[in-house]
Amino acid sequence: MAEALVLDSEAVNALARSSQRGVLEDRARAILSLAHDRRALVRVPAPVLGEVCRGPRFDAAINHLLSDSGILVLPLTRSIAQRGGLLLAEARMSSTKAVDAFVVATALEFDNALIATGDPTDIRRLAARHRSLKVFAI
Repeated sequence: MAEALVLDSEAVNALARSSQRGVLEDRARAILSLAHDRRALVRVPAPVLGEVCRGPRFDAAINHLLSDSGILVLPLTRSIAQRGGLLLAEARMSSTKAVDAFVVATALEFDNALIATGDPTDIRRLAARHRSLKVFAI
């Protein structure tokens, strides 16, 4: 299976709304550039869109990012949802962190994955038992 870069909500926002994100955008663009250089797949778990989309007036930048850059949105499948629940249980975290768990569960679909995140503490906690995952704080 391929190498992947999985973006969480803050990474998507940093890339889509660069004029509002400053240094976060620089870090997100750098990791995206590295992923493209390595020919890694760049993916966004569908539940992330629930955190970043707020209607047509606000979503133009998100839609542009997802349509023009080779970034694909992956669906929340039953197996990813169940794995996310297990990750939450293992980390003893509440369902308020479900989207973070789905990000990690999606990353586990790949042999090697890097998660670009604005929430490295929770993501690292959820990914702690999985050495194939790396976390990049933006």
